[in-house]
Amino acid sequence: MIQRLSTTCLCQPADLQPSRDDLEIVGTFNPGVIAFQDEVILLVRVAERPREQRAGYTALPRWQSGLGVVVDWIADAEIKRPDTRFIHRKSDDIVRLTFVSHLRVLHYRNGRLVDGENAIRFEPQGEFEEFGVEDARITRIGGTYWITYVAVSRHGPATALASTTDFQTFERHGVIFPIENKDVVLFPETIDGEYVALHRPIGKAPFTEPEVWLARSPNMIHWGQHDVLQGSDSAWCEGRVAAGTPPIRTPHGWLEICHGCTKPTPGSRVGTYAAGALLLDLDEPHRVVAKTSQPILVPENDFECEGFVPNMIVPTGIVDREETFLVYCGAADTACIVAELSKRDVFAAMR
Repeated sequence: MIQRLSTTCLCQPADLQPSRDDLEIVGTFNPGVIAFQDEVILLVRVAERPREQRAGYTALPRWQSGLGVVVDWIADAEIKRPDTRFIHRKSDDIVRLTFVSHLRVLHYRNGRLVDGENAIRFEPQGEFEEFGVEDARITRIGGTYWITYVAVSRHGPATALASTTDFQTFERHGVIFPIENKDVVLFPETIDGEYVALHRPIGKAPFTEPEVWLARSPNMIHWGQHDVLQGSDSAWCEGRVAAGTPPIRTPHGWLEICHGCTKPTPGSRVGTYAAGALLLDLDEPHRVVAKTSQPILVPENDFECEGFVPNMIVPTGIVDREETFLVYCGAADTACIVAELSKRDVFAAMR
C-alpha cells in the first residue's frame, strides 16, 4: 500500500434524490469518470430498491419498458438469501437482484467539488437491461466518449456499449461482450489500427483462478483475438482479479489500476476488495511490463469499510493531474470516493 495524499468522499446515497418517491437509494458507487472541458464528469451507478415492505415477502424490482421500475413480490419461504444484494429461488436456484440500477451524470469542479446533479440519467432499456445498468467505464477516443457498462437481465450480466459527445444524449450500440463478462475497459487509442479492450470472463466452472483477458476489434462492436493478460498470483486478489480504470498512456507504458479481492473468510459474505497497478507495453499491450505485488489502495476509511458490502474499494476512473493521479473508486458498494496518489509512488511500487 502507498500513502494517499488525500481522500474525498464525493457522494453517498443521502446526497441524491431517488428517481421515484416509492424508491430509496441504497448505493451511489462505481462511477465512470472522465475529464470533460473544465470539470470532471462522473457517471454514477445509482442502486434503488422499493421502500414498501410486506411481511413474509421480498421485493424484487425490475425495469419494464413504458412503466419504469415494477416490483415482483416473492414469498420468503421460496428463497434463499445468502447476501443482501440478491436472492436464489429454491425451486431452480435462479438469482434475482434486490435492487435495480441506473446511471446518473454528476459534475465536479477540480475533480472534487460537486456542481450538483442534473436531470440527465442513463436508464435501463430493452430486454438485456431488465435488471439494471451498472458500473460504467468511460474512454475518450477522438471527440467521442465511449462508455462500457454492465447490462443485467434474466440472461445474466453482459457488457454493452454506448457513446456520447456531450453527456446530454447517449447512443446505444448494444451488447459487445455476452454473458458472463464484466469489467470491460477500452484503451484510449487504436494500436496497430485496432481497438483494444480488457475484460473479465466469469466462469462458473472453477477450471482456473480468476483472470483478466485482452481482446481486439476493428470497429469496437465485434471483438476477437482474445488472450489471457494476467491471472491471480497474490493473496490479495486470489478471489477476483479484474480491470478497474481505463488504461492511460504514460512514458513507462499503459497504466492500468486494477482491482481484486481476497477469498472470503469463514462467516463473511465476500473478501476484501483492494486496488493494484499494472504497466502494459505501449506497442504490445498483451505484455505486462511491471506490476505491484501488493495492493496500492485498501479499505481504510469508514465509508470504505462500512456499507452495503463492507471492506470494498473498486477503482473505476483515473484523471492525470501533472504530479499526481486522481483515482476514483466505488466504496463498500455505497459511496463514490477519489484518492489522490503521487505518480512517483505509483510507479515506484511496480516491479
